Amino acid sequence: MSNTFSQHLADEAQTVAMGARLCKYIKDGAVLFLHGDLGAGKTTLSRGIVQGMGHKGKVKSPTYTLVEPYELNEVSIYHFDLYRLGDPEELEYMGIRDYFSPEAICIVEWPEKGRGFIPNPDLNVEMAYDGQHRNITVSATSERGQQIIKQLGQDA
Repeated sequence: MSNTFSQHLADEAQTVAMGARLCKYIKDGAVLFLHGDLGAGKTTLSRGIVQGMGHKGKVKSPTYTLVEPYELNEVSIYHFDLYRLGDPEELEYMGIRDYFSPEAICIVEWPEKGRGFIPNPDLNVEMAYDGQHRNITVSATSERGQQIIKQLGQDA
């Protein structure tokens, strides 16, 4: 069984669609670490996940607030953007551990800035430039993550 899933994303619409596809398999909770350069599509993918779970409003990057919560009927989603985090210890003051319940979906952009204060992910998601397009690689880092990858592969 493969522990990775990769796909070429031609445009923003395909990136959003990939997030909506992914949300089908993380609806029971997961921790996702999103990696990639600025503008690589991390927030766009997050928008697809959040809207795919039923959110009807805008999905913005929580660059200045650090976390944007989405309390939906069947799931709580917490979208973190740690890009501007000065010191990972700041996460303790905001009660970071309270967000990471087993049934919550936690999407973390720039997770390396919170090292030591956030739990290990179920999935590492790498977003990379390919000219004007993007490539996404999703890697499992837990048993839960492996189940998600398996389902993604079967859905391809």
